[in-house]
Order: sequence, then structure tokens, then C-alpha cells
Amino acid sequence: MTVSLLDARDLICPMPVLKARKALKDLAAGDVLEIQATDPAAHKDFPAFCEATGHRLLGVEDIGEGVAVYRIEKTG
Repeated sequence: MTVSLLDARDLICPMPVLKARKALKDLAAGDVLEIQATDPAAHKDFPAFCEATGHRLLGVEDIGEGVAVYRIEKTG
């Protein structure tokens, strides 16, 4: 399992999800993408994205100063 990082801080909807979709294409099944985002809409967007695509949202962690880290495992 490889963990890749994506800095989506200061981007607004829909850019964090679009950048995550692109980054996930380059990963193998079982790899994890960690996304740092500041967009408040990401709290709804990433769960909806995972539900629509079948990827697994492993967790969300607020790390302070308005930044949340989303951990998504690529499936399939």
C-alpha cells in the first residue's frame, strides 16, 4: 500500500474533488490518497464522491486552522 498526498488547501468546490479524482487514477487498488482541504463543502463532497465512485473513505481528521485531511482508499 502506498500513501500519496494531495494539497487541496485554498481550493474551492469542485476543485478538491476534481484533483482527487485525477490523483486516484494514477494509484493502484489498495493505495491511499490523503487530501488536505480547507473548503467547507469538502465535508459533504468527499463522502458523496466516494459513494459515487466506489472508493472507500477511510476517515476525516480536522487538523486545525480550517484544514481537514481526507483519507481515501482506491478500490477496484
